[in-house]
Amino acid sequence: MRTRVIALAAIAAWTASVSAAPAPGRGGQAFDSGRAFDHLRQLVAIGPRTAGSPGAQQARRYILDQAKALGVTAAEQPFVAATPLGPIPMANIVLTLPGASPDRLVIGGHYDTKLFREFRFVGANDGGSSAAMLLELARVLKDRPRPYTIELVFFDGEEAFIEWSGTDHTYGSRYYVEQARSAGTLKGVRAMILVDMIGDRDLALRREARSTRWLTDALWASAKRLGYGEHFLDEAETIEDDHVNFLSAGVPAVDLIDLQYRAWHTADDTLDQVSARSLQVVGDVILDALPAIEKAVAKKGP
Repeated sequence: MRTRVIALAAIAAWTASVSAAPAPGRGGQAFDSGRAFDHLRQLVAIGPRTAGSPGAQQARRYILDQAKALGVTAAEQPFVAATPLGPIPMANIVLTLPGASPDRLVIGGHYDTKLFREFRFVGANDGGSSAAMLLELARVLKDRPRPYTIELVFFDGEEAFIEWSGTDHTYGSRYYVEQARSAGTLKGVRAMILVDMIGDRDLALRREARSTRWLTDALWASAKRLGYGEHFLDEAETIEDDHVNFLSAGVPAVDLIDLQYRAWHTADDTLDQVSARSLQVVGDVILDALPAIEKAVAKKGP
C-alpha cells in the first residue's frame, strides 16, 4: 500500500477526555458507529475484494444497494486500468448529495483490498473501514443543508498489484481526477478529504505532511474541541495515498490515515482488529469540521 516517512517528532499531545458525545451533522443526524460497523461486517463477509475480482463486484453491489435504500444518487465510473498484470476492469462509485452550489467537496476512500496469493486477505481496516465510513456519512449528510455539493467517492484500485511504485497504485483516484480534468469540472472540486485505515482499535492519526495545511488544521481543531485529541496527534508523516492525485492537480486535500497498524497487509486484518469507537471518532470529527471547511472554501472564492 502506501509508503511512509516519519517527518517530525511530536510537538504536543492533547490529553482531553475521549468521552465526548457524538457530534450531530447540521440538520440533527449524528454519526452512528453501530451502523458503520455493520457495513464493515457485511463487506468483510464478502471476503477479498481485489480490484477486478468477483469480490470487488459484490462490494460495489452492496454499496449501490445501500445508496438506493438511502435514496442517494449513485453512479459507477467504470474504466480499464493498465496494470503489471495486464488490463483490469475497475469502477469507482460516486454518491452525489446536491448542494446550493454545483461546486463540490469530495470525501473519498478506497473499497478494494490488496492482492495476496499466499493468504486470504479480507481487509477489515484496509479497505473496509473507509467504505463503511462513507456509507454512514451518506446517511448522516443526505438531509443536511449543503452550501456545496458533496460527493462521496469509493475509489477502486488504490492498492498496488505488485509493488507500490510507478503507477501501480491509486488507479481509481487517478482516473477520477483525469476524467474531471477532461470534462472541465476539476476546478469545481474545492476540497478533498480522504479516509483510509481509520478503524484501528488503537487509533492514532498523524498529520500527513503533504496534505493541505488549512484542511488539516480544521480537522485537528475539531478533534481537540470534541475531546478526541489523543487520537489526532501532532506528529507529521509523509504518506502516498489517493489524496496525492488531487494535490498534484491543485485541489486542496487531506489524508486521514493510521498507518501504524500492526495487522497492515497481513491475514490478521480482520474484524476483531477494528473498533466501532474509532469509526465514531473519525465520523464525529469530519462532521464537526465540515462547516468550518465550507466556510473556508467560501472565503477563498471560486
